[in-house]
Amino acid sequence: MAARGGQGGLSRRARSVLVSPVKLLGLGKLCVVITLRASTFLQPGKDRVGSMYKKSVYKQYTDSTYTTEIPKPGWLGFLGPVIRAEVGDTIQVHLKNFAGRPYTIHPHGVFYEKDSEGSLYPDMSLQDQKKDDAVFPGGNYTYTWTVPEDHSPTADDPNCLTWIYHSHIDAPKDIASGLIGPLLTCKKGKNSKRKQLRDVDIDYFLMFSVVDENLSWYLDENIASFCTDAGSVDKEDEEFQESNKMHAINGYVFGNLPDVTMCAGDYVSWHLFGMGNEIDVHTAYFHGEMLNIRGHRTDVASLFPATFVTADMVPSNPGRWLLSCQINDHIQAGMGALYEVRPCSRQAPASVLGGRVRKYYIAAKEVQWDYGPSGLDQHSGHRLSEAGSTAEQFFKRSPYRIGGVYWKAKYVEYTDESFREEKQQSEEEKHLGILGPVIKAEVGDTILLTFVNKASWPFSIQPHGVSYGKAWEGMRYHDDDNFKPELRLGVSVAPLHNFTYQWTVPKQVGPTASDPPCLTWLYSSAVNPSRDSSSGLVGPLVICKPGTLDDNNKQKGIDKEFYLLFSVFDENLSWYLNANIKYYLRMEETSVKKDDGFEESNRMHAINGFMFGNLPGLTVCEGDNVSWHLLGLGSEADVHGAVFQGNTLQMNGMRRDSTNLFPHTFATAFMQPDNSGIFEIYCQTSNHYQAGMRERYFVSKCGKRAPAAARRYRGVRTYYLMAEEVLWDYMPDRSWERERHNHSVESNEDGLLGSRYKKAVYREYSDGTFQTPRARTNSDEHLGILGPFLWAEVGDILNIVFKNNASRPYSVHAHGVLERETGQPQVANPGDIVTYRWEVPERSGPGPNDSACVPWIYYSTVDPVKDMYSGLVGPLKICRRGALQSDGVRKDVKREFALLFLVFDENQSWYLEENVERYSKGNHKAINLLDDKFVESNKMHAINGRLYANLPGLTMFQGEWVNWYLLGLGQEIDIHTVHFHAETFIYKVRISSDVVDLFPGTFEMVEMLVGNPGMWLLHCHVSDHIHAGMEILFTVLPRPGRELLLIVTVKHPTAL
Repeated sequence: MAARGGQGGLSRRARSVLVSPVKLLGLGKLCVVITLRASTFLQPGKDRVGSMYKKSVYKQYTDSTYTTEIPKPGWLGFLGPVIRAEVGDTIQVHLKNFAGRPYTIHPHGVFYEKDSEGSLYPDMSLQDQKKDDAVFPGGNYTYTWTVPEDHSPTADDPNCLTWIYHSHIDAPKDIASGLIGPLLTCKKGKNSKRKQLRDVDIDYFLMFSVVDENLSWYLDENIASFCTDAGSVDKEDEEFQESNKMHAINGYVFGNLPDVTMCAGDYVSWHLFGMGNEIDVHTAYFHGEMLNIRGHRTDVASLFPATFVTADMVPSNPGRWLLSCQINDHIQAGMGALYEVRPCSRQAPASVLGGRVRKYYIAAKEVQWDYGPSGLDQHSGHRLSEAGSTAEQFFKRSPYRIGGVYWKAKYVEYTDESFREEKQQSEEEKHLGILGPVIKAEVGDTILLTFVNKASWPFSIQPHGVSYGKAWEGMRYHDDDNFKPELRLGVSVAPLHNFTYQWTVPKQVGPTASDPPCLTWLYSSAVNPSRDSSSGLVGPLVICKPGTLDDNNKQKGIDKEFYLLFSVFDENLSWYLNANIKYYLRMEETSVKKDDGFEESNRMHAINGFMFGNLPGLTVCEGDNVSWHLLGLGSEADVHGAVFQGNTLQMNGMRRDSTNLFPHTFATAFMQPDNSGIFEIYCQTSNHYQAGMRERYFVSKCGKRAPAAARRYRGVRTYYLMAEEVLWDYMPDRSWERERHNHSVESNEDGLLGSRYKKAVYREYSDGTFQTPRARTNSDEHLGILGPFLWAEVGDILNIVFKNNASRPYSVHAHGVLERETGQPQVANPGDIVTYRWEVPERSGPGPNDSACVPWIYYSTVDPVKDMYSGLVGPLKICRRGALQSDGVRKDVKREFALLFLVFDENQSWYLEENVERYSKGNHKAINLLDDKFVESNKMHAINGRLYANLPGLTMFQGEWVNWYLLGLGQEIDIHTVHFHAETFIYKVRISSDVVDLFPGTFEMVEMLVGNPGMWLLHCHVSDHIHAGMEILFTVLPRPGRELLLIVTVKHPTAL
């Protein structure tokens, strides 16, 4: 990088970086065979751009003449140069714009003042502080950033934190055009170029992103330059748009990322980040090696837009290995690269094996699989094929619907190498369903797995979580070794053939000191990863610390172990689709009416291959120590919030009742149930919940243990809540939106509804007469559509007195607390008053690795989806005993804010028809409620029910500790990466960041020491959500006696 030196007599070191956006053509040389799928993206044509695109990129130069470029490694692709700094440094970026339109440079993870933010938005700054907001063509500007002590990596962070910088005039379009690069901030002394002062031999920076060239400023130029008949292009055509979505790593697709090499034994730091849109859910899988991420062992990293991960690796397995995104759609679209581990001269970690040899005999067998074997929705008692039910589309047989039974392939365990006798499942294994047998091993063991393919397609077995040589990887790709005949037998085992895989468990792949005793992984067939797993070939794999398993292969100290796979099995991708059509519909595949309804009917939202409560065998006793091994698999739709009703979980020392799962991600959760009854395990993602991803577990009083001592509660807190129907305006002030975007969909013209809707909300009253509403104070103003911020300490009882003043039945249900009612809470009909009793035992409060308070949420569950979208939702926090003041605020913080990030889908509100009748102009009966534009216009990308900076009340003073309770609900599109400009924070107690990932069922609390006066942007970093208005402002006022160089006079009209 640039030279360092003293600056103005300060002891800090200045790092001066000269970068420039310039035009760039191309995504790199192609060395792939143009398959049918690849040709969608790579082959130019009369209405296809192909693989070459004009882009703008950041380049680095030696001095202000901008004549001598500093070369960067080829693997950076179109990313800008790496900017590095350590605590105490000042970074100066001299930006000159050689491109044809204005751009900026905006950083994450460093300190900047208003004149160096590099982000254009209405922030009331003085004109002198707005020069950084746009550098016009031919212009230049110097940005100054610093890395103060409070931006340092924490003790539990890696020595260097991964961040990014990017242009931020219209961030989604600027980034899609190419203007993004990596930034690294390190602890003092950890950014030296001298290796003996660093703990890392090699750094690699990789961006996983579906680069959407449709959003690029250069789309029209690219069409004109590279389409052979530009006049024939329809930019709104879905297939054309898909061809411009490049599933890339650093701008390279289909294995074209160059020169990623290292030596065995090197200490390699992978700096990984995601960027993009709702489809940018990425599971980066490093074949052949293991990673350490914040002290935890893994071979995958989950990445989302503006998610930053630093992963450490000490490679020990020479060869060329695949690095790919494991999302089905992304694998097929070319999001993969190769990295090479060379033997070199350094000694790699020794693989000492002194444990057992564990033998397994597993076959792939074809079965007729029934997703609903009882024929009933076990929650409602109705037939799965009942007309009008949500299950009907998946289970009713018809001339063009297969129903709920499919031919699939399944891994089946046998007793010995003869493969004559299947191993009988025990009662405790009945819940496995479609999953293959559980493979277990301890550190030091060797696994010998003999696989026989009794199916009619070539299959294999590829594992996570173990060490293997090339011969036993179970997947073919162009890595040179796969062309050696002796190494190809296990990558694709033909029908009626067999192969023995040998996997080992050396210490460097086992659980770390920070991990639980056993880590959850999976194995699956990978001849064609998408089609094989969709066909059913997947199973759990568990790797434990030495001495964890007993002689019966059970985990010591654990009474019950369960393995749950959350996956939308897409039968349209199965190898057996044509067989299922022929067998069940008695026709050829080409004769089937391939409408959206047919394809959707084949997407089975299942847990272990069961739907609507048909999963058997989940029975436990009160007081049992239960280990839940949770797995994810599938495609972009497989964003799961796995929720356990009735009891709480502990994961990595933190208290939760849910965890998020994505394809090829895994979690281990512990439960000690204290609440007997029948409870649901379900996916919080609302469309998955509706489609049947709901099962039941049973907690009984078994009498195995002495009765637990009666809980002693110390206090009772009573809240009086009313459900009220109101006219809610998502955007009472359009000035921000008009300045930024001026979208017509926010107006009630052309058959649209605008921004005002009838909704139901929770509001607090002073007593049980429900005559006097409790007025919201300044500290509550930010809650917006949310109900009151409820709170309790461990040892309390909450009495919720609820009056339903709405026109339909509603209820109140909370996550985290102990509700003695089994099943759903009591329903309050219109006019009813119902009292709910919520107990707050120790297991409802913070875990040992949590902060003083944990966030939960409450909402109505008469119809959990429609009630939520109608507006009935509110925040709840549970804190350690003695942590709160009498007003409910933590003693060690000054302010607390609760924010719900949710795309309110008004199409699913109970009040849709009424809203159409009241708020549309013209003949409301002529409105087509299924029209795509109408449907999209009713999806309100809101923070606490407000769009485009309309949420008031987020004001604080410099130097204050502030807690933010961040809540996620919704459906598949509700992937939210919450970014705070100008401030960093601590979350999960010890992690430093400026972005938090939220998904349906995610509730996070972050702690911020506010240090930067100004009016700052807080937004979701997902591209579509930015454009749709998921942006608000927070204001940091200077300490008393200091002048604030901006005018804070924004008015926020309240809802009608």
